[in-house]
Amino acid sequence: MSKKSNTSKRYTAEFKKDAVELVRSSGRTVTEVARELGVSAEGLRGWVKQAAIDRGEGPTGALTTAEREELVRLRRKVREQEQTIEVLGKATAFFANHKTK
Repeated sequence: MSKKSNTSKRYTAEFKKDAVELVRSSGRTVTEVARELGVSAEGLRGWVKQAAIDRGEGPTGALTTAEREELVRLRRKVREQEQTIEVLGKATAFFANHKTK
């Protein structure tokens, strides 16, 4: 029985691009290329799918990598602004209560 690490490996964008190109140009299956490179077939399959979306060959409505990155950035910004609003609301309530006493 093999033990798998709970931490995932991170690969550079260049490595992913080269791996996708190898799948596209070699005529071999994703599983074969993944085995050769020492990466999971599921991960490589995801990279190939995302590369197709980035080239405009994905399904309608699929987000490109740039769009995904922007969505993550915007969600983070919204979360930070919500926290700021919450703090300001509490501060306003605190000072309103202490001002009238």
